[in-house]
Amino acid sequence: MAFNKADRRNKIKLHVRKRVSGTAQAPRLSVFRSNAEIYAQLIDDKTGKTLLAAGSVEKSIAAAKVTKSEKAKLVGKLIAEKAVANGIESVVFDRNGFLYHGRIKALAEGAREAGLKF
Repeated sequence: MAFNKADRRNKIKLHVRKRVSGTAQAPRLSVFRSNAEIYAQLIDDKTGKTLLAAGSVEKSIAAAKVTKSEKAKLVGKLIAEKAVANGIESVVFDRNGFLYHGRIKALAEGAREAGLKF
């Protein structure tokens, strides 16, 4: 049985989501990466609500003329700053089926540098 990329990612995503769940005290930091952009959300799975969101399409980040990996790091810093401002210090990381390297890793490192614990 042959899987395409999307099927493979969804299989990994479901496997991870069985184990990773966010609460109000430690929301889930969910990351989505497209070819050009990257997005991060803090989600409370108990209530099913998105608490905060940030993405590389925001004006402050989109205006920066840097590589995609550097933009991902800026998105990580931005979501962490928003979280700390709202009293959230720790999160659980959900890589959303993507491999933990490149832009996903850069976003996580940016969030850690700005004060999030996970």
